[in-house]
Amino acid sequence: MRSDRALATTGSVPARPWPGGPVDFCGLDLAHPILNGSGTYDAIAARRAFGDALLERFPFSAYVSKTITLTPRAGNPPPRLYETPAGLINSIGLPNKGLDGYLAHDLPELAQLPVPLITNVMGSTADELAALVEAVDARPEIAAIELNVSCPNVKTGLDIGADPRELEAVVRRVRPLTAKPLIVKLTPNAADVPAGAAAAEAAGADAVSLINTLRAYAAHPRHRARPWLGAGTGGLSGPAVRPVALAQVRAVAQRVAIPVVGMGGVQSGRDAADLLAVGAAAVAVGTESFRDPAAGTRIQRELSHLCAKSGDNVAATRDV
Repeated sequence: MRSDRALATTGSVPARPWPGGPVDFCGLDLAHPILNGSGTYDAIAARRAFGDALLERFPFSAYVSKTITLTPRAGNPPPRLYETPAGLINSIGLPNKGLDGYLAHDLPELAQLPVPLITNVMGSTADELAALVEAVDARPEIAAIELNVSCPNVKTGLDIGADPRELEAVVRRVRPLTAKPLIVKLTPNAADVPAGAAAAEAAGADAVSLINTLRAYAAHPRHRARPWLGAGTGGLSGPAVRPVALAQVRAVAQRVAIPVVGMGGVQSGRDAADLLAVGAAAVAVGTESFRDPAAGTRIQRELSHLCAKSGDNVAATRDV
């Protein structure tokens, strides 16, 4: 059954998606609605490059960590990146230090950031995700947890998030293990993304985020029958996926009552405004941060300017 909020967005836009003040996101007090997409902004490396000035001018209102898994991962073989005319195909393979390495080495540094920390976790079984959620829940430095359900199930080979029934079972398995806000990052590579969002909501998720990258392939520039990426295929992000993101965020926001984090090809305040206008409660910036490390700050300022010019009504910014 659709909520009043969902009904208000059906075929239209919410009246005042962001009035320009602090944002209450799942109980987290955010200065504005611009976050980072998981894996697209290395805050630890950025602090080494920019020093403590980064803490004074941090570009996001919350920080979403790179995906962590139970055991360390080396990632995919190179080449890992392929630039397209309107985006980027990556096949990074989620390299990380594993749960123990994250807690021992990364968490102490990330806990110094001046914004809430959201830790992204991924596993190929419900038991793996449960172990990750339990361990992360025990750390007070972490404000919320994001479940990456784009990992293939070890038994079926299909993305966990592609099957609403399996997704609901996984979220129900981990929900009792944490009192922290639980965000489910949906896969866009599914037949019915809104059904997956509804399943996550029914199982107790506090929010959903989308879209993740779209499956993509890059041919070798000299040997056309061979892939360029070391792993064969990768995920497409950047401006090319923006229309897909808008369509899927709109459809999900009409289906569920919980907050939606929209992402996909956001390069400007206007792009962020479009996602808010179709029902997103917050917007994540990903690929644009590779080009402009301060993109989050710039986009937030552009969004604030658009809101001010349109009388705090993001829905009107298309005519500004």
